[in-house]
Amino acid sequence: MLNEGVGSWTARRARKTPGAPAIRYAGRMLTYAGLDDRVRRLARALRGLGAGPGSRVAYLGPNHPAFLETMFATWSAGAIFVPLNRRLAGPELADQLADCGAALLVYAPEQAAVVAGMGGTAGRSTADRSPGLRHLVALARPAAGDHDFESLLGGPPPGPDDVPVSLDDPCLIMYTSGTTGRAKGATLTHGNVTWNAINVVVDADFRADEVALAVAPLFHTAALNMLCLPTMLKGGSVLIEPAFDPARALELIARYRVTSMFGVPAIYDAMAAAPGWADADTSSLRMLLCGGAPVPDATIRRYTSRGLTFIQGYGMTETSPGALLLDAEHALAKAGSAGVPHFFTDVRVSGPDGAEAGPGERGEIIVAGPNVMAGYWGQPGASAAVLADGWLHSGDVGTADEDGYVSVVDRVKDMIISGGENIYPAEVENALLSHPAVADCGVIGIQDGRWGEVGRAVVVLRPGESASEADILGFLDGRLARYKIPNSVHFADSLPRTATGKILKKQLRETHGGTTA
Repeated sequence: MLNEGVGSWTARRARKTPGAPAIRYAGRMLTYAGLDDRVRRLARALRGLGAGPGSRVAYLGPNHPAFLETMFATWSAGAIFVPLNRRLAGPELADQLADCGAALLVYAPEQAAVVAGMGGTAGRSTADRSPGLRHLVALARPAAGDHDFESLLGGPPPGPDDVPVSLDDPCLIMYTSGTTGRAKGATLTHGNVTWNAINVVVDADFRADEVALAVAPLFHTAALNMLCLPTMLKGGSVLIEPAFDPARALELIARYRVTSMFGVPAIYDAMAAAPGWADADTSSLRMLLCGGAPVPDATIRRYTSRGLTFIQGYGMTETSPGALLLDAEHALAKAGSAGVPHFFTDVRVSGPDGAEAGPGERGEIIVAGPNVMAGYWGQPGASAAVLADGWLHSGDVGTADEDGYVSVVDRVKDMIISGGENIYPAEVENALLSHPAVADCGVIGIQDGRWGEVGRAVVVLRPGESASEADILGFLDGRLARYKIPNSVHFADSLPRTATGKILKKQLRETHGGTTA
């Protein structure tokens, strides 16, 4: 069987447009032929370290060409790529590495300290929570016992890849925090990723001369699967930035004639607030893809006043992630909606009886199509709970109008979306309850002018115990990623609960909600 998977894309693109620019980074350019050569070399090295069909290779670091090289090489070797959120704390990363059973981790120098704390090789302490790690590969300055990334690419050019991969084989495990507090690894197949890319190329009109600016983290499915991979499928180039800086983003758009980018609303707000915004040359931009949170009207106006229009959508990691898309043509006429289903995807608003809800009626958003995940890694019960009768049950409530445009009106899950990052209160509450002075707690989202939403913890202290807001927040530092740590703490004598003990979050928002202003 031939390699049908996404790992073959670099070779297929190299044979069509070998000299076309594939990746730009830090003033350097790598063609598709050059990228394919590096991917083949790295794939050979990974196979030599034991990576093969079904094994897991993890990556920890900021946006960098090595992210894409490792990803394609992992897929070329038939293995499964696990991009890790570099904003997570060490214990959280160790939990995910242990959960997926990764045997090999590629890491950037910025993450050297947290990796050293986790250990995992024969040359380091194994008193950690990810004992399955057998090989660590450093992008630069490897520690004793670690492999050097560039050194792995040495030797003569390898021959053609002969590892058989089908579209049904898993290729990605992307972790998404669960409402129970335990992270779940959404397992995406090569077919899921391929069909999502086809959906995006068809619906968003990507071109062969695309210049895509990747400032949002590639370890999130939107930046990777909605911008980067569709661009490369079409043969465009990806301009990679390790982190987002609004002034630099505006400068790069003008210098490289950027045609497309993806960002959460906070990214676009920061660009519009940058000192150079008024004089910035944004004339090359064709597509402003936006997701992760609803786009405020004020943000939309700042860009439409310059002749620029957002392409908004709705999706989730479990759908690779595209489900709905509101194209530029209907951005104003259907403002407030998330659009219609992607071309090869079906979306329904399902009523309480399972029948499709009528126009304007509320129901659960459910999704079907070749981009819907295979399930959660190692969690058959959780998989079965969301995948039923061929549909993915999102847990989100929406309505559809007479034209089929779907609006997301509520979240069944109490998820907080802060700057495009998903925060699940149960996870934060579990961490808070480990504080010796905390007897009970609830976490809610409150409005914030910069991030859209931030967390607020409502805490009940144990009798005779005392703790300040600074004490509580400081306790979480290092236990949770910083973006998950609440912005503020309110103290209460008790929390409102149902007869069965569930916190009444609606009532908690009424008494302790508001804004950060």
